[in-house]
Amino acid sequence: MIYTSEVQCRSCGSERLRAALDLGVVPIADRLLTVETLDTGDLAAPLTVVVCSDCALAQIRETVDPTILFCNDYPYFSSVSKSLLAHFASSADAILGERKLGARSLVVEAASNDGYMLANFKAAGCRVLGIDPASGPVSAARAKGIDTLETFFTKDLATEIRAREPAGASVFLANNVLAHVPDLNGFVAGIRTLLADDGVAVIECPYVVDLVDHCEFDTIYHQHLCYFSVTALDHLFVRHGLNLNRVDRTPIHGGSLRLFVELQPKARPTVTRLLALEQERGFDRLDAYTDFASRVTSVRTALRRVLADLKARGQRIGGYGAAAKGTTMLAYCEIGRDTLDFVADKNSFKQGKFLGGNHLPIVPPSALLEQQPDYVLVLAWNFADEIMREQAEYARRGGRFIVPIPDPKVV
Repeated sequence: MIYTSEVQCRSCGSERLRAALDLGVVPIADRLLTVETLDTGDLAAPLTVVVCSDCALAQIRETVDPTILFCNDYPYFSSVSKSLLAHFASSADAILGERKLGARSLVVEAASNDGYMLANFKAAGCRVLGIDPASGPVSAARAKGIDTLETFFTKDLATEIRAREPAGASVFLANNVLAHVPDLNGFVAGIRTLLADDGVAVIECPYVVDLVDHCEFDTIYHQHLCYFSVTALDHLFVRHGLNLNRVDRTPIHGGSLRLFVELQPKARPTVTRLLALEQERGFDRLDAYTDFASRVTSVRTALRRVLADLKARGQRIGGYGAAAKGTTMLAYCEIGRDTLDFVADKNSFKQGKFLGGNHLPIVPPSALLEQQPDYVLVLAWNFADEIMREQAEYARRGGRFIVPIPDPKVV
């Protein structure tokens, strides 16, 4: 068995978990196959969203072994996306401007990937330390001169680092990782252990309100254990003696939160406004999720109809973006090699491999011009604008794009 089914909330421990969405059995995202492993390498697990009746945390019931999810050949490299690099460079610049960091400041990042974020702080003269369990991205980070530990961030590791750095971390960064952590309380306790008295933890995570409003069901996959509201986050941080003092909303990844967490309480109005919004919308309880499943089914029905109509007319269709969200989209909508010819991706680490489950081949973006399919299904729809700009020649030659979220449309 590669997964366990949780009976208690990942945050508060309550057993009052209520089902909100069942996506069926879905292949493990980012577990790409090779020619040698096509017949033996598929792994899949159920994918069920539940909501805690006590602390309002939305989460999946299943926990897949993290070493299966993130170690060895983990194929995600943050630096591949220009939009992502620009987003986090802007965030780093803002932090540097606000915190007045210098040569003695220590900036630590959990899930630092290929050093895409820490490079900005290193260039500004700060001391940096990355922490990531995936060997490929870690090697890339070290090649950039980013000191990186190849491991998971835990409370025990935080204690070890704090012993070497008694002043603590001036800035602790955690971008799109909090949702990935099986031991959520241990991770947050580690932040509390490592953070300097006047330090700040800057954390980004997808916002469950945007996920539900825009029907972004494909952002639900086994790496994403939790789907955070400000309400659930506030409960989590308070439990560990931390204060959520500021929240910024950003459009990245279909809608995210940038959280500023400190030891001293200095809450800004952005926090109280979002707490009030969530209470009004029912995100502090199950009410907000009552029709979510039916809307997800509607997206599946609409997308399958669009694709079936195109295939009936003899149209050729490719995909773009061998992203984790694509695994959920294709599996739940039952889209495979009878519909798509390939999935293009500009990450060279993924090219030449195959998606799990449907075994669609992953090819370079040049395939769009070489094969010129009539339509391209944009699986990485959160970067649709960037992808369509980069593939302008494909469109000039008559190619069209299908963007599946929030409602399938041809552009």
